[in-house]
Amino acid sequence: MENSVEERTAGTSPSGGGRTGRNLPAAIAVGVVLGALVIGSLYTIKELFLLVVVGAVGVGVVELTRAFATRDIKVPAVPVLGGLAAMQAAGYWGGPVWLLATFAIFAFVLLIWRMFSAGTEGYVRDATASVFTLFYPAMLAAFVPLLLRADDGDHRVVIFIAVTVASDIGGYVAGVLFGRHRMTAISPKKTWEGFAGSFIACTAVGAWLVTWLLGGELWQGALIGALAALLATVGDLVESMIKRDLGIKDLGTILPGHGGLMDRLDSLVTTLVPVWLLMTLFF
Repeated sequence: MENSVEERTAGTSPSGGGRTGRNLPAAIAVGVVLGALVIGSLYTIKELFLLVVVGAVGVGVVELTRAFATRDIKVPAVPVLGGLAAMQAAGYWGGPVWLLATFAIFAFVLLIWRMFSAGTEGYVRDATASVFTLFYPAMLAAFVPLLLRADDGDHRVVIFIAVTVASDIGGYVAGVLFGRHRMTAISPKKTWEGFAGSFIACTAVGAWLVTWLLGGELWQGALIGALAALLATVGDLVESMIKRDLGIKDLGTILPGHGGLMDRLDSLVTTLVPVWLLMTLFF
């Protein structure tokens, strides 16, 4: 979540963000609406929640394709979106093998699509960016249905989302209050104090929810939370690298106080696969 956490700890926002440079009322309102949409669909009809995932990640895919276009990198949105929907269905009704096979099929579709849509110049560049977009975020997001297809899949998805959101909130608070030591030049306003806040919040939320919702052990939930804290930070940095390379500040502006949907999805998609793996091993 690139525009979150301690990265907003400097500057004054004319829109009410104060020291954080963020419109907090708008950000909180958007967060509440998104949370209600997720919970409402997740605990009523699982398949409805998958439509929410396809819609959200689909917007993220479009944001990425437009960002690539600013550097004349051609990524066709239509086959990537088709692959996104197909992988969600393959993961939910078929399982991991079907998900992998669907990814491979659509990777070839993208290679062929580019072959006949433009000349030879830039083929490797465009095809590489297209397969990258099919993988990040589309394929990574397809691990949501793998979580969801278990009998207690709704609880597993809630835990996955909660620990990742805890990383955002814990890092944001710690970064604002205590942030002093810069973490990396990739994202200059990230601090080690903010990362410590993310780690503590994720570990605590993971331990609590795993024992409460899944009947697991405290150490299992703490491990899931600790891993989420690490990988959510990595997800932030990956998106920072993408935006720095493309020379843009934000991938989108669709969510007031947050930025684009990819600014919300970056840490979620990088956290998803390891969390799914640990939950599969533990439960």
